[in-house]
Amino acid sequence: MAKKSSEPSPSVKEADVRHSPVGKESEPRRQIERALYAQLALVTGGLAPDDYARAWWDWYLQVAAKPDKGLALAGSAIEKTLESWQFALRAAGCQTLHHQHDFPEFGSATWNEWPFNVFAHTYGNWASWWQEALGAGSGMSEQNTRLASFFSRQILAAASPANFLHTNPDLLEQTRAESGQNLIRGFRNWLEDLERTLHGRRPVNAERFKIGKDVAVTPGKVVLRNRLIELIQYSAQTPSVHAEPLLIVPAWIMKYYILDLSPQRSLVRYLVEHGHTVLMISWKNPTAADCDVGLDDYVRCLREAYQAVGAIVPDRKVHTVGYCIGGTLLTMAAAAGLAADKPQLASVTLLASLVDFSEPGELSVFISPSQLAMLEALMHEAGVLSSDRMAAAFTLLRTKDLLWGPAVDTYVRGRRPEPTDMMAWNADGTRMPHRMHSEYLTRLYLKNELARGEFSVAGQRIDLSSLHAPMFVVGTETDHVAPWQAVYKIRGLTQSPDYTFLLASAGHNAGIVSGPVNANRHYRMTSWLNRSDAPTPEEWAMSATTLPGSWWPAWQRWLSAHSSAQRVVPPGVGNTEAGYSPLENSPGLYVHE
Repeated sequence: MAKKSSEPSPSVKEADVRHSPVGKESEPRRQIERALYAQLALVTGGLAPDDYARAWWDWYLQVAAKPDKGLALAGSAIEKTLESWQFALRAAGCQTLHHQHDFPEFGSATWNEWPFNVFAHTYGNWASWWQEALGAGSGMSEQNTRLASFFSRQILAAASPANFLHTNPDLLEQTRAESGQNLIRGFRNWLEDLERTLHGRRPVNAERFKIGKDVAVTPGKVVLRNRLIELIQYSAQTPSVHAEPLLIVPAWIMKYYILDLSPQRSLVRYLVEHGHTVLMISWKNPTAADCDVGLDDYVRCLREAYQAVGAIVPDRKVHTVGYCIGGTLLTMAAAAGLAADKPQLASVTLLASLVDFSEPGELSVFISPSQLAMLEALMHEAGVLSSDRMAAAFTLLRTKDLLWGPAVDTYVRGRRPEPTDMMAWNADGTRMPHRMHSEYLTRLYLKNELARGEFSVAGQRIDLSSLHAPMFVVGTETDHVAPWQAVYKIRGLTQSPDYTFLLASAGHNAGIVSGPVNANRHYRMTSWLNRSDAPTPEEWAMSATTLPGSWWPAWQRWLSAHSSAQRVVPPGVGNTEAGYSPLENSPGLYVHE
């Protein structure tokens, strides 16, 4: 695993040559390239068309080089077309005939009636032929295979007969039963969403969850504020607490209150109710004025927060927790000597965080020199990457669940989903500074510098093998942002002699925010008390025992076991003498931006 992540990609070298300025004449050329890329992005939705052109050309060359595959593919197309016509003729003479495919959207009995069974059957044949066509291109590069598959999924998801009123029997029946009232409601919903989009307002129902009133309500005080962060110290809720405080580093790609949603789903509340002194960073939502903020600035602010914790709870080690990119940042800082001076690290917990980016999963379709050049052009003009572009990228990874399904429900069924705290948080997006996001995508995703030992912050090279603190690493089973197999690789890159890996059910957000009690969740967990044991992800998954319920209690027990046995009186709020006076009540100012 380590060897694979250390190999440089040929595309990286191409990117370095292509986008590195050479001489005085390069800057005007780069400005023209940026302007052209920015205009092209408006047409393509931010996707790089040359990537997909190369992918399909690669597919064509693979098929053309093996005529037997091309003939087999053509024969399969003719066969499936004829079979679809034969099925249509049989269906026309029967009252019901099963469509013979297992797509979930065709699950109701009405899809077995003519002509809808013909629609479903023909679509299923077409979808299976697409899979055969992609398989015929065996020999393509991994990246081109992923791009072709991604493009195919977009077409298939968009063309499903379940998406259209005249080809969906359930939608037609609802329209008949309601005399078209569902369509009137749907049109009103569309007008309302259009108006909100044009005026930059949050989606309908998201405003029902007020920050500081319905979510982010765990009591606390802001004890530090600088250009990038606010540090919130949460109020103790037990007479005594564990001696070691806990600093949480959330991702700045999201608002921090994903970990402090409604009280029954708040990880922060759960921790303070179990006697932990919790402090959490709330990141500023950057504007164009912050375009030059880089990863080194984020590391510096994390260091400031860590030193503040040491001043507020002196003479104690500190538990640290990082979520998503916040965990990546925490790993950088910890390996770069975060605890070189006091306070010392008690432990490092990483939640759905990547350190080795060699296998980024589905996000890899957005990682290429051409794609990053286009994104860089957009950010160069705006100074930031807007939250709606971030959201659109994640939506494209799951269009059936995040685009077409909700669109049909909202605009055809005329039914909006019941709002939840998670939906409200998801609609409360953040922006990414130009310099930071370019560094993050190019140096970490494209070049994988952190895992290869080539990443440096403020001139200091980061050596992950220098990280020896106890570690608790959490992955989630269906994570499309940080695949658990990639998260698992942290084991082979660090030198922790006390290491636990836990795999929770569900995805990147729902898997982490599972609540303290959840009968619909399960997890697997293994601990190693040495530096050498490192089974492959597949070997570990086969040997690990599945346990029912939420993973929160297991982690809380681990934190308690790695804390001092003697509990202490809760510390005071802030430390005025050290310069950390309480500034205002949580959730602070930055979360509202």
